[in-house]
Amino acid sequence: MSVPIVRSVPQLRQIIAAWRREGVRIAVVPTMGVLHEGHLSLVRAALEKADRVIVTLFVNPKQFDSQADLAAYPSTEDEDAAKLAPLGAHLLYAPDAEEMFPAAFATTVSVSGLSEGLCGAFRPGHFDGVATVVAKLFLQTSADFGFFGEKDFQQLQLVRRMARDLDIPITIVPCPTVREADGLALSSRNVRLSPAERTVAPELPSVLLETAERLARGSPVLPTLAEARAAILAAGYREVEYLELRDEADLRPMTSLDRPARLLVAAWLGGTRLIDNVRISRVSTD
Repeated sequence: MSVPIVRSVPQLRQIIAAWRREGVRIAVVPTMGVLHEGHLSLVRAALEKADRVIVTLFVNPKQFDSQADLAAYPSTEDEDAAKLAPLGAHLLYAPDAEEMFPAAFATTVSVSGLSEGLCGAFRPGHFDGVATVVAKLFLQTSADFGFFGEKDFQQLQLVRRMARDLDIPITIVPCPTVREADGLALSSRNVRLSPAERTVAPELPSVLLETAERLARGSPVLPTLAEARAAILAAGYREVEYLELRDEADLRPMTSLDRPARLLVAAWLGGTRLIDNVRISRVSTD
Protein backbone atom coordinates (compact mmCIF):
# COMPACT_ATOMS: atom_id res chain seq x y z
CA MET A 1 0.00 0.00 0.00
CA SER A 2 1.46 3.37 -1.03
CA VAL A 3 1.04 6.74 0.61
CA PRO A 4 -0.88 9.26 -1.56
CA ILE A 5 1.25 12.18 -2.76
CA VAL A 6 -0.20 15.67 -3.20
CA ARG A 7 1.69 18.57 -4.78
CA SER A 8 -0.67 21.55 -4.88
CA VAL A 9 -2.38 23.67 -2.24
CA PRO A 10 -5.87 23.40 -3.85
CA GLN A 11 -5.67 19.60 -3.97
CA LEU A 12 -4.39 19.48 -0.39
CA ARG A 13 -7.20 21.71 0.88
CA GLN A 14 -9.83 19.67 -0.98
CA ILE A 15 -8.69 16.54 0.87
CA ILE A 16 -8.50 18.34 4.21
CA ALA A 17 -12.01 19.76 3.74
CA ALA A 18 -13.33 16.21 3.30
CA TRP A 19 -11.49 15.11 6.44
CA ARG A 20 -12.93 18.02 8.38
CA ARG A 21 -16.44 16.99 7.40
CA GLU A 22 -15.67 13.67 9.07
CA GLY A 23 -14.69 15.54 12.23
CA VAL A 24 -11.16 14.12 12.40
CA ARG A 25 -8.06 15.55 14.07
CA ILE A 26 -5.12 16.28 11.77
CA ALA A 27 -1.38 16.25 12.50
CA VAL A 28 1.46 17.52 10.35
CA VAL A 29 5.09 16.38 10.42
CA PRO A 30 7.24 18.86 8.44
CA THR A 31 10.39 17.39 6.86
CA MET A 32 12.89 18.07 4.11
CA GLY A 33 13.02 14.40 3.20
CA VAL A 34 15.95 11.97 3.55
CA LEU A 35 13.82 10.36 6.24
CA HIS A 36 15.49 8.43 9.04
CA GLU A 37 14.26 6.81 12.23
CA GLY A 38 14.06 10.21 13.94
CA HIS A 39 11.52 11.42 11.39
CA LEU A 40 9.65 8.11 11.50
CA SER A 41 9.37 8.35 15.29
CA LEU A 42 7.59 11.69 14.81
CA VAL A 43 5.17 10.07 12.38
CA ARG A 44 4.44 7.25 14.83
CA ALA A 45 3.82 9.75 17.62
CA ALA A 46 1.50 11.73 15.35
CA LEU A 47 -0.46 8.60 14.42
CA GLU A 48 -1.06 7.94 18.11
CA LYS A 49 -2.52 11.41 18.69
CA ALA A 50 -4.34 12.28 15.47
CA ASP A 51 -6.79 10.60 13.09
CA ARG A 52 -5.00 11.79 9.97
CA VAL A 53 -1.28 12.45 9.54
CA ILE A 54 0.26 14.59 6.81
CA VAL A 55 4.01 14.34 6.28
CA THR A 56 5.40 17.25 4.30
CA LEU A 57 8.48 16.99 2.11
CA PHE A 58 9.88 20.29 0.95
CA VAL A 59 13.52 21.24 0.63
CA ASN A 60 13.13 24.87 1.61
CA PRO A 61 15.55 27.12 -0.30
CA LYS A 62 14.91 30.01 2.08
CA GLN A 63 16.55 28.28 5.05
CA PHE A 64 19.85 27.50 3.31
CA ASP A 65 22.59 30.06 3.84
CA SER A 66 24.73 28.31 1.21
CA GLN A 67 23.58 27.65 -2.35
CA ALA A 68 26.15 24.87 -2.59
CA ASP A 69 24.58 23.19 0.45
CA LEU A 70 21.14 23.49 -1.14
CA ALA A 71 22.38 22.06 -4.44
CA ALA A 72 23.98 19.13 -2.63
CA TYR A 73 20.86 18.26 -0.64
CA PRO A 74 19.63 14.85 -1.85
CA SER A 75 16.22 14.17 -3.38
CA THR A 76 14.80 10.94 -1.94
CA GLU A 77 11.03 11.22 -2.44
CA ASP A 78 10.54 7.63 -3.65
CA GLU A 79 12.55 6.17 -0.77
CA ASP A 80 10.78 8.43 1.73
CA ALA A 81 7.32 7.45 0.47
CA ALA A 82 8.30 3.78 0.75
CA LYS A 83 9.32 4.31 4.39
CA LEU A 84 6.06 6.09 5.23
CA ALA A 85 3.67 3.59 3.63
CA PRO A 86 3.97 0.78 6.21
CA LEU A 87 3.55 3.23 9.08
CA GLY A 88 0.11 4.27 7.89
CA ALA A 89 0.75 7.94 7.16
CA HIS A 90 -2.28 9.29 5.32
CA LEU A 91 -0.69 11.81 2.97
CA LEU A 92 2.67 13.00 1.69
CA TYR A 93 2.52 16.67 0.75
CA ALA A 94 5.44 17.37 -1.60
CA PRO A 95 5.07 20.77 -3.28
CA ASP A 96 7.78 22.25 -5.48
CA ALA A 97 9.42 25.63 -4.92
CA GLU A 98 7.07 27.44 -7.30
CA GLU A 99 4.03 26.14 -5.40
CA MET A 100 5.41 27.32 -2.06
CA PHE A 101 7.01 30.54 -3.23
CA PRO A 102 5.35 31.71 -6.45
CA ALA A 103 6.57 34.65 -8.50
CA ALA A 104 6.51 37.95 -6.59
CA PHE A 105 6.36 36.21 -3.22
CA ALA A 106 7.35 38.98 -0.81
CA THR A 107 6.58 37.94 2.78
CA THR A 108 9.04 36.81 5.45
CA VAL A 109 8.15 35.64 8.94
CA SER A 110 10.83 36.60 11.46
CA VAL A 111 10.89 35.65 15.15
CA SER A 112 13.20 38.00 17.01
CA GLY A 113 15.03 36.92 20.13
CA LEU A 114 14.71 33.17 19.76
CA SER A 115 16.29 33.27 16.30
CA GLU A 116 19.37 35.11 17.59
CA GLY A 117 22.49 33.40 18.86
CA LEU A 118 23.26 29.68 18.76
CA CYS A 119 22.59 28.45 15.19
CA GLY A 120 21.16 31.84 14.27
CA ALA A 121 24.56 33.47 14.79
CA PHE A 122 26.23 31.15 12.28
CA ARG A 123 23.42 30.70 9.73
CA PRO A 124 22.12 34.20 8.84
CA GLY A 125 18.56 34.14 7.55
CA HIS A 126 18.12 30.45 8.33
CA PHE A 127 15.42 30.84 10.95
CA ASP A 128 13.50 33.42 8.91
CA GLY A 129 13.33 30.76 6.21
CA VAL A 130 12.21 28.13 8.72
CA ALA A 131 9.54 30.34 10.27
CA THR A 132 8.19 31.41 6.89
CA VAL A 133 7.85 27.92 5.44
CA VAL A 134 6.49 26.37 8.64
CA ALA A 135 3.87 29.12 8.95
CA LYS A 136 2.79 28.36 5.38
CA LEU A 137 2.64 24.62 6.06
CA PHE A 138 0.53 25.18 9.17
CA LEU A 139 -1.89 27.37 7.22
CA GLN A 140 -1.98 25.08 4.19
CA THR A 141 -2.69 21.96 6.24
CA SER A 142 -4.81 23.61 8.97
CA ALA A 143 -3.44 20.88 11.23
CA ASP A 144 -4.43 20.55 14.87
CA PHE A 145 -0.99 19.26 15.88
CA GLY A 146 2.55 19.84 14.62
CA PHE A 147 5.29 17.35 15.55
CA PHE A 148 8.92 18.43 15.92
CA GLY A 149 12.02 16.73 17.29
CA GLU A 150 13.91 18.15 20.26
CA LYS A 151 17.26 17.68 18.51
CA ASP A 152 16.65 20.99 16.72
CA PHE A 153 15.71 22.64 20.00
CA GLN A 154 16.14 26.24 18.91
CA GLN A 155 13.92 25.55 15.91
CA LEU A 156 11.32 23.89 18.16
CA GLN A 157 11.11 26.90 20.47
CA LEU A 158 11.03 29.30 17.53
CA VAL A 159 8.13 27.43 15.91
CA ARG A 160 6.22 27.42 19.20
CA ARG A 161 6.62 31.19 19.56
CA MET A 162 5.73 31.85 15.93
CA ALA A 163 2.50 29.86 16.15
CA ARG A 164 1.55 31.55 19.41
CA ASP A 165 2.37 35.08 18.23
CA LEU A 166 0.45 34.66 14.96
CA ASP A 167 -2.55 32.99 16.65
CA ILE A 168 -2.23 29.89 14.49
CA PRO A 169 -4.53 27.33 16.16
CA ILE A 170 -2.10 24.42 16.35
CA THR A 171 -0.57 22.51 19.27
CA ILE A 172 3.17 21.95 18.92
CA VAL A 173 4.17 18.51 20.17
CA PRO A 174 7.88 18.05 21.00
CA CYS A 175 9.39 14.58 20.63
CA PRO A 176 12.61 13.25 22.21
CA THR A 177 15.84 13.08 20.22
CA VAL A 178 16.38 9.65 18.68
CA ARG A 179 19.93 8.35 18.94
CA GLU A 180 22.10 5.62 17.51
CA ALA A 181 23.22 2.88 19.90
CA ASP A 182 26.47 4.80 20.48
CA GLY A 183 24.60 7.99 21.41
CA LEU A 184 24.96 10.00 18.20
CA ALA A 185 21.77 11.95 17.47
CA LEU A 186 20.14 10.84 14.24
CA SER A 187 20.52 13.37 11.44
CA SER A 188 20.35 13.39 7.67
CA ARG A 189 23.86 14.86 7.79
CA ASN A 190 25.33 11.75 9.42
CA VAL A 191 25.60 10.05 6.02
CA ARG A 192 28.25 12.63 5.09
CA LEU A 193 30.64 11.34 7.75
CA SER A 194 33.55 9.21 6.60
CA PRO A 195 34.05 5.87 8.41
CA ALA A 196 36.83 7.43 10.49
CA GLU A 197 34.68 10.48 11.33
CA ARG A 198 31.74 8.25 12.23
CA THR A 199 33.96 6.61 14.84
CA VAL A 200 34.77 10.00 16.37
CA ALA A 201 31.23 11.44 16.11
CA PRO A 202 29.81 9.87 19.33
CA GLU A 203 32.34 11.84 21.38
CA LEU A 204 30.09 14.88 20.96
CA PRO A 205 27.06 13.48 22.82
CA SER A 206 29.40 11.76 25.27
CA VAL A 207 31.04 15.05 26.27
CA LEU A 208 27.65 16.79 26.25
CA LEU A 209 26.12 14.28 28.68
CA GLU A 210 29.16 14.29 30.96
CA THR A 211 29.11 18.09 31.04
CA ALA A 212 25.38 18.17 31.78
CA GLU A 213 25.91 15.83 34.73
CA ARG A 214 28.73 17.99 36.10
CA LEU A 215 26.63 21.15 35.81
CA ALA A 216 23.64 19.46 37.45
CA ARG A 217 25.84 18.60 40.42
CA GLY A 218 27.00 22.18 40.83
CA SER A 219 30.18 22.58 38.78
CA PRO A 220 30.77 26.24 37.83
CA VAL A 221 29.27 26.94 34.43
CA LEU A 222 31.92 28.86 32.50
CA PRO A 223 35.00 26.76 33.46
CA THR A 224 33.03 23.55 32.89
CA LEU A 225 31.94 24.68 29.42
CA ALA A 226 35.52 25.66 28.57
CA GLU A 227 36.74 22.21 29.56
CA ALA A 228 34.00 20.59 27.49
CA ARG A 229 34.97 22.61 24.41
CA ALA A 230 38.56 21.47 24.82
CA ALA A 231 37.44 17.85 25.17
CA ILE A 232 35.38 18.01 21.95
CA LEU A 233 38.34 19.39 20.03
CA ALA A 234 40.72 16.86 21.57
CA ALA A 235 38.37 14.08 20.44
CA GLY A 236 38.91 15.08 16.80
CA TYR A 237 36.33 17.75 16.02
CA ARG A 238 37.87 20.63 14.10
CA GLU A 239 35.68 23.47 15.43
CA VAL A 240 33.11 24.10 18.15
CA GLU A 241 30.77 26.84 16.92
CA TYR A 242 29.01 27.10 20.25
CA LEU A 243 28.54 25.22 23.50
CA GLU A 244 26.14 27.14 25.68
CA LEU A 245 23.82 26.83 28.64
CA ARG A 246 20.45 28.39 27.84
CA ASP A 247 17.11 28.81 29.60
CA GLU A 248 14.88 25.99 28.37
CA ALA A 249 11.84 28.23 27.93
CA ASP A 250 13.20 31.33 26.20
CA LEU A 251 16.81 30.37 25.33
CA ARG A 252 18.32 33.24 27.29
CA PRO A 253 22.00 32.63 28.20
CA MET A 254 22.60 31.32 31.72
CA THR A 255 25.69 31.50 33.90
CA SER A 256 24.20 29.56 36.80
CA LEU A 257 21.87 26.59 36.89
CA ASP A 258 18.96 28.14 38.77
CA ARG A 259 16.13 26.97 36.50
CA PRO A 260 15.49 24.26 33.87
CA ALA A 261 18.08 24.60 31.13
CA ARG A 262 19.37 23.14 27.89
CA LEU A 263 22.99 22.56 27.09
CA LEU A 264 23.31 23.09 23.33
CA VAL A 265 26.23 22.46 20.99
CA ALA A 266 27.17 22.78 17.33
CA ALA A 267 30.51 21.45 16.11
CA TRP A 268 32.24 20.58 12.85
CA LEU A 269 33.65 17.12 12.26
CA GLY A 270 35.54 17.36 8.98
CA GLY A 271 33.08 18.96 6.57
CA THR A 272 29.96 18.00 8.53
CA ARG A 273 28.20 20.25 11.03
CA LEU A 274 26.53 18.37 13.88
CA ILE A 275 24.19 19.76 16.55
CA ASP A 276 22.89 18.28 19.78
CA ASN A 277 21.40 19.27 23.12
CA VAL A 278 20.41 17.83 26.49
CA ARG A 279 18.11 19.00 29.27
CA ILE A 280 19.58 19.86 32.68
CA SER A 281 18.02 20.39 36.07
CA ARG A 282 20.09 20.88 39.22
CA VAL A 283 20.46 17.73 41.28
CA SER A 284 19.08 18.23 44.80
CA THR A 285 21.68 17.97 47.53
CA ASP A 286 19.13 17.90 50.36
